[in-house]
Amino acid sequence: MSIKKNTIAAFTAVTLLTFSLGGQIFAAGSSFKDIDSVTGKDKINSLKQQGLIKGISDTQFLPASTVTTAQGVQFISGGLQLSLAAIDFNKAPVASAIFSKVKDNAWYAEAFINAHYNGVDIPADIDPSKPITKELFTNLLIQGVEKAGNLPMINIVPVDIADADALEPSYQGSIQRSLKYNINTLDANGKFNPKSQLTRAEAAIMLYNALDYLNSRSDAATQN
Repeated sequence: MSIKKNTIAAFTAVTLLTFSLGGQIFAAGSSFKDIDSVTGKDKINSLKQQGLIKGISDTQFLPASTVTTAQGVQFISGGLQLSLAAIDFNKAPVASAIFSKVKDNAWYAEAFINAHYNGVDIPADIDPSKPITKELFTNLLIQGVEKAGNLPMINIVPVDIADADALEPSYQGSIQRSLKYNINTLDANGKFNPKSQLTRAEAAIMLYNALDYLNSRSDAATQN
């Protein structure tokens, strides 16, 4: 492999981004009918109306359903439009050469390849079929956000997290930055709940917050 460029394409307007959890694509515009009691329903419907998310049907989102690791990676790769456009290869990369449990013909294989070559550090032995935890999804999403937005390294004052002892140590930095970027918040008891399995609603809200943060930085840069 020879890489002429190892950069990410510039972050574009939010309306140009694509969100994907796998499965069928349904028309944007109408609202999901099964999220009325979901906190953050306006964010979920906003993403749908912009054509950035998919439901199980045009009116069903199944907000409480668990997100698999395959769906989570597709979510990040598609939502941030990670691609190989800025990278040249002598030979097209295949997922199985990078990940031991990702088959080359899997519907999510391209998402794993795109994320990997755009600087998202996905474990080589990750199991795509397993539910993704909140802390793992956060770690991968923050890597993607920082690459896509070309964000600078920042010094932050760490937030006190009540269940910090439960965090994977290597994820602590990205989790703290997710709180700084307002992509995540702690619960009423000050907990992050890192080992909880991510739901479709939680994933959609995190994506909305991530795109909102990147869009606000883009607006600020334009004004300057």
